[in-house]
Amino acid sequence: MPEAPIRLLLADVDGTLVTRDKILTDRAVEAVRALGRKGVLFAVTSGRPPRGMSMLAGPLGLTTPIAAFNGGVLTRRDLSVVSQKSIPAGLVAPVVALLDAYALDVWLYRNIDWYVRDPAGPHVDRESRTVRFAPTPVDDYAGLSDGVAKVVGVSDDHEAVAAAEQAARSRFADHVSAARSQPYYLDVTHPEANKGRVAQFLADHYSIPPSQIATIGDMPNDVLMFAHSGLSIAMGNADPQVQRAARHVTTSNEEEGFAHAVEQFVLRERSS
Repeated sequence: MPEAPIRLLLADVDGTLVTRDKILTDRAVEAVRALGRKGVLFAVTSGRPPRGMSMLAGPLGLTTPIAAFNGGVLTRRDLSVVSQKSIPAGLVAPVVALLDAYALDVWLYRNIDWYVRDPAGPHVDRESRTVRFAPTPVDDYAGLSDGVAKVVGVSDDHEAVAAAEQAARSRFADHVSAARSQPYYLDVTHPEANKGRVAQFLADHYSIPPSQIATIGDMPNDVLMFAHSGLSIAMGNADPQVQRAARHVTTSNEEEGFAHAVEQFVLRERSS
């Protein structure tokens, strides 16, 4: 049991806060409002770029820093930057080469821009709809190594994505953070750009002990923030290994799992 009531909930976005079709439901919005009425802060973190999270700020009334790129860039609601951590410039080309070696399509996020080498590649259209802006096509990534917040490997061969994740961790060790944000996405960021660090930042920023922070997510990269919270919740659509790492399991994101978790776990803990 947490030593004191939950004072902040940190949520993943895709697969957690929104449905499979990227819809923020009325019940999810009401759940966030219910948190506010109880004095519980609400924050979001995602592998999405800042512009791809801005549409959440209004409906959810966000006042906390928005943690894009898994914490690589933290912005205010108006997208002004609070902090930014870029991949070391000398590692960008080797990371791209490693992902290429596993036959993954490679995307690159630099400053506010999203670059792709193949605009017709897997998931480009889907991602454009999700983040609500289009990528910039380039022939190669030469000259784009400075200020890179995230490199993404994309493939519908989920085993190849998982293998590339392990290879990136083995080759680059603590020089980058490599984690799957979806079964088909491998996110490579600065070593301090991970969701565990986001939870730590929020704890420090608001002077809230980890025991009074709740976290909710569905993917392996969400387990990193589970470890820095007193109350961890996995989605019903999460992998078994993610569910085992959490204290509670809610329903899926197609079954209002986020709202259910707020109602049954976070606010219940708050009033217990």
